[in-house]
Amino acid sequence: MALEQAPEGSVDAVVVDDGRLLLVDAQGGWELPSGVPEEAETAQATAARAVYELTGYLVDGSSLLEPAAGSGAAGSPAVVCHLLSEDPSGEAQLTAGQLRWAPFAEAIDSGLPAPVRTYLEGHTPV
Repeated sequence: MALEQAPEGSVDAVVVDDGRLLLVDAQGGWELPSGVPEEAETAQATAARAVYELTGYLVDGSSLLEPAAGSGAAGSPAVVCHLLSEDPSGEAQLTAGQLRWAPFAEAIDSGLPAPVRTYLEGHTPV
């Protein structure tokens, strides 16, 4: 069994629930929640931990999105996460006003990384 290496830099969490994407307020703009991996932590574990620490929501870090073809190592790894708790805990670093659930169609046009846009386009409810 091969050991997974912790990703370098930050990991973006693509938290989805019922056709919506969770965004956090980051210096006046809306971005994906993200975090820096701890030693020997997988991208999936980093995403789940970062979402909980920032927002108070429990999520699963289920699947790592493949980088866009030809993008090389540019950009942060992104992990699709599904919501496991409907209400955030009171231990979140961010307030409710710093969280936003955006419909996929709106989020796709908001400057997200290419692999995230591609994922959302393939999973947008009809």
